[in-house]
Amino acid sequence: MNIKKIGVLGAGTMGAGIAQVSVQAGYSVILIDVVPEIVEKAVDGLNKAWTKAVEKGKATAETVANYKAQLIASTDINDFKDVDIVIEAIVENIDIKKKVQKQLGEICKADAILATNTSALSITEIAAATNRPDKVLGMHFFNPASVMKLVEVIPGVVTTNDVVQTVIELSKKIGKEPVLAKESPGFIVNRILVPYINEAANVFYEGIATAAEIDKAMKLGAGMPMGPLELADLVGIDIILAVCEFFVKEFADSKYRPSLAFKQKVRAGHLGKKTGKGFYDYIK
Repeated sequence: MNIKKIGVLGAGTMGAGIAQVSVQAGYSVILIDVVPEIVEKAVDGLNKAWTKAVEKGKATAETVANYKAQLIASTDINDFKDVDIVIEAIVENIDIKKKVQKQLGEICKADAILATNTSALSITEIAAATNRPDKVLGMHFFNPASVMKLVEVIPGVVTTNDVVQTVIELSKKIGKEPVLAKESPGFIVNRILVPYINEAANVFYEGIATAAEIDKAMKLGAGMPMGPLELADLVGIDIILAVCEFFVKEFADSKYRPSLAFKQKVRAGHLGKKTGKGFYDYIK
């Protein structure tokens, strides 16, 4: 299938980043979110990024004008009716994703691919809620999507090989490095990464060291480019907690039990950078 028009559902940080790289690769993009303020914020952020690129000599004014012409922002999900693929990047909740993907299946043309940017959830379960499970797969981008090169491509049980290959090629065309993974909770990166972050949160909760000391130790002692608790704040503590809870449910193994530090932060509304507070205070 030849992808010409891309739909992105969810105009938060991830959705806006996915829209940005898709536009910059020459695709027509429809970016949709049900919250008008989120759409406005995303478009404003993209325009600022492109203006800065012109100022730094990394793009011409003509190129940026083309980017803006290629991007349509909307709050009406029915505007996806003629796209070739929808990349859904909404909240990491399987019930909500199933409901939305079912709706997309009813709106989009029959041959459109439905991709979900889930961090860990079952592609097969999400696909089963649609009228086209053979055209549903995971397309897991990493934050910030405008910079990070990896895209995990995860087929469900009945996803066709043609759909997988189309998405692999699309990933390459938008400047990403696709890695194919079998469906399993957390896929590759989060299966390894989230337990590491969770253990760092346990060390913090037990008072063994401060967040800054933990991050400094892992950067200097293990060569990590970013400390685990800095990373939790960047990803979103609510997302890390949700992935841990999903692992416990799927694997029935207590080693994945989420740190109480995550639960406390989420209850306080301290979700990381997106709320201004997490393991660190970003409001100061």
